[in-house]
Amino acid sequence: MDPNTQAGNAAISHDDDEAALVQRAARGEEAAFTAIMRRHNQLLFRSVRSILKSDADAEDALQEAWLQAWRALGTFRADARLSTWLVRIAINEALGRQRRKSAQIIALEPAMNLPDADRDDAFADDPAAAPEQKALRAQLRRLIEARIDELPASFRTVFMLRAVEELSVEEVAQALGIPAATVRTRLFRARSLIREGLASQIDLATADAFAFDGVRCDRIVAGVLARARASGLCDATR
Repeated sequence: MDPNTQAGNAAISHDDDEAALVQRAARGEEAAFTAIMRRHNQLLFRSVRSILKSDADAEDALQEAWLQAWRALGTFRADARLSTWLVRIAINEALGRQRRKSAQIIALEPAMNLPDADRDDAFADDPAAAPEQKALRAQLRRLIEARIDELPASFRTVFMLRAVEELSVEEVAQALGIPAATVRTRLFRARSLIREGLASQIDLATADAFAFDGVRCDRIVAGVLARARASGLCDATR
């Protein structure tokens, strides 16, 4: 996800100051906004995915959120973190789509009950054997992703931002507009609910949940740039 891999980004360095990139992108410079997208794509995708619970819906919503952010970039003030500002825009877009679709929250109790036999079988292999360990991690990752999807919406987004993306409590609170104490309470409850099904194995694959590969990042960036060019938001030659 190095911005230098994107065509036309020769003038952009991975270490470029973000404030400078914001100023350049606000003037319509495609390469600068591409660098911003690639730096924050995973965080925003996971934020939106935690609400919409669909990879395809999350990608579409995220592209629209990026366009909204680009149009409003001139109003961004450096007294706030850019990542927090972007998360707010992305979450608002996801929530708006959720309301329009009148999405229903899946009942919690049936989703949290993983049969003991299934759980025991999943962890029965020799942990020292590399192929088996790799398969186990993949299986556990899928279980964790399923349990996260089945959390109540308010718990799910907090868990995604705090536990998976590792934002600070204060950053999550600011992004969601809730007190820090509420973030801590929801995170504790979310972890408790997930552990009921996964016991002590939760931490093994949390970092791998909802993997954000290069193909998806490229697809989102390309979609945003195509729509931005079509609307005249940016100048591809700059």
